[in-house]
Amino acid sequence: MKSLVSALLAGAAVVVAAPAFAASDVVTIYSADGLHDGKGSWFETQFDAFTKATGVKVQYVEAGSGGVVERVAKEKSNPQADVLVTLPPFIQRAEAEGLLQKFKPAAADQIDGGDDSYQPVVSNYQNFIYDSAKLDAAPKTFADLLDPKFKGKIQYSTPGQAGDGTAVMLQVIHAFGSKDAAFDYLKKLQDNNVGPSSSTGKLTALVNKGEIFVANGDLQMNMSQMADNPNIKVFWPTGPDGVRSAMPLPYYVGLVAGAPDSDNGKKLIEFLLSKDAQSTVSSVAIGVPVRKDVTPNDTNFAKLSEALKGVSVWQPDWTAVLKDLPDDVARWKQATGS
Repeated sequence: MKSLVSALLAGAAVVVAAPAFAASDVVTIYSADGLHDGKGSWFETQFDAFTKATGVKVQYVEAGSGGVVERVAKEKSNPQADVLVTLPPFIQRAEAEGLLQKFKPAAADQIDGGDDSYQPVVSNYQNFIYDSAKLDAAPKTFADLLDPKFKGKIQYSTPGQAGDGTAVMLQVIHAFGSKDAAFDYLKKLQDNNVGPSSSTGKLTALVNKGEIFVANGDLQMNMSQMADNPNIKVFWPTGPDGVRSAMPLPYYVGLVAGAPDSDNGKKLIEFLLSKDAQSTVSSVAIGVPVRKDVTPNDTNFAKLSEALKGVSVWQPDWTAVLKDLPDDVARWKQATGS
């Protein structure tokens, strides 16, 4: 169990359509989907506990990983959010564009993988899901997904917009060993692909209902969605080398530059990274805590460990990913006609 914690580095909810607002007793968080899924989610329980402890209410606004960063960017001259939670490489993009302010929480000494502007808050992995009611078993290889039986039955979220969708592109590049081979594969896969999706979380219900058979996702989100979507199961297809592999896809948290209530923003970040909050990550969120001094032993953590058996973990160079992302997304669009 402890080895899994060290291997992992490091999330959805009702979308709040109302505009953000600043008040002395309100802190606003913009977040990628995954940690606010369903009643009693980790974010819901932690926000309630934070409000009880501090008297500060939490206003929650959700979108895709790229979408929340885009919103912060558009509001740069008049920031509305205090806290940002998103996946890589979008947290790195936010830092590079000056959308985050430097803040090192007290928990940073117990956490690996952060820097002066952001910290992982929940560890996670990229994966795929399939409809176990329609398919007898998970597709074994990426090549299997090219089968005509999957025409109109596969969908993955959009690289460059969704963190999980960007992870699909990166995972295929890794699995096939080169960008040329990866984009050639994604061009072929397009024959079976339904089309773009800015959000990954909404694909789960489509798979569960059998409208599509295969979609992308991430381990924490999909495992937490299984209670309401009993037909979905997670899997990792093999590449040409026969290896099943996955990339870490942590949720990161950072303090927004020019936050209207940076003091309460800091308090919320400290609260989410506290030992008490992190001790509930696996049991409630079905994710892995990021603190080195928290070692889970609950049944959900055991489920995560079992799911990852036989899966090889690889670590992207997020600095290089961010640098290459515009060209890679442009190439993906050209290959898929998206």
